[in-house]
Amino acid sequence: MATSPTITHQRTTVDPPPSDVPSLVRKSVPAEALVTGWRQLPDGAQRVTARWPHAHAFYAEDGRYSPLLFTETARQALALLTSGVHHVPLGHRLGMERIRIAVNPAALRVADGPSEVDLLVRHSLVRHRRLGSAQFVSHVEATRAGLQLGEAEVHYSTHPPAVYDRLRGRYADAREAFARALPPGPPVPAPRVGRGSEGDVVLTPTDSAHRWRLRLDVGHRVLFDHPHDHVPGMVLLEAAAQAAQAVVDHPVVAVAFDTTFLRYVEFDRPCLVTAEPGPSAGPGRCQVEVGATQDGAPVFTLTVTTAPREV
Repeated sequence: MATSPTITHQRTTVDPPPSDVPSLVRKSVPAEALVTGWRQLPDGAQRVTARWPHAHAFYAEDGRYSPLLFTETARQALALLTSGVHHVPLGHRLGMERIRIAVNPAALRVADGPSEVDLLVRHSLVRHRRLGSAQFVSHVEATRAGLQLGEAEVHYSTHPPAVYDRLRGRYADAREAFARALPPGPPVPAPRVGRGSEGDVVLTPTDSAHRWRLRLDVGHRVLFDHPHDHVPGMVLLEAAAQAAQAVVDHPVVAVAFDTTFLRYVEFDRPCLVTAEPGPSAGPGRCQVEVGATQDGAPVFTLTVTTAPREV
């Protein structure tokens, strides 16, 4: 980042070095750190600011931002606040359990320069548990350039390293788990899943039109900017968005996600993704039911709501 962001908490202003900001939001590539600051509000909420770049190698195509850029921005804001507000040590591991997201597609047009995003965050549940784990339910409302950008409800937990390592067992070491990743299979043709480059496709075709194998290219610098012990939730959301496009017969954009993460998705075993069109969700909108299994067990369920993509 070109300048050091200012992070404000009540009346205290802290200027961390630019190298500290990615670690606060769990990113290792400085350019992928979107959050620029935050301040405490008198009613107990927090206001978080973020900056979207004019161009992004993955989250912007054809003059539009991906709706998942809002999801990633909200995720970074919550990662920052778990330490800044709730005093969760930076070394604790954060995991998403349920995400409900809705975006306004009119607010996703790329501007002439970087865009400022404003997020209002409230926490309806903060529960600290014995041995250092914690549970949270957070609500995010965001605006961009005077337009309502989106809303999110996120259920997530944090665990200290000792608890997380016991939970993950032989997969606890991220570098070892990352190194065991299966090689990526051939991609689905990029236009079929709404992508401009096959390098950004996260699905591999199978013998069924509505079923794919999750395609994990761990060299992708946005989806995997550092080693992970399991497949990140943002990758699974991208897979769901691509699967939804694949089963709809016209160009669409995902405008809502309702996701429940049931199990960790491991790198060293195949994961199968399925999608089926569902009922109408309003004029021009459609719901797509997406699911995934690994070793025959469900790992996540997701309803994607799509709207026609403007041309």
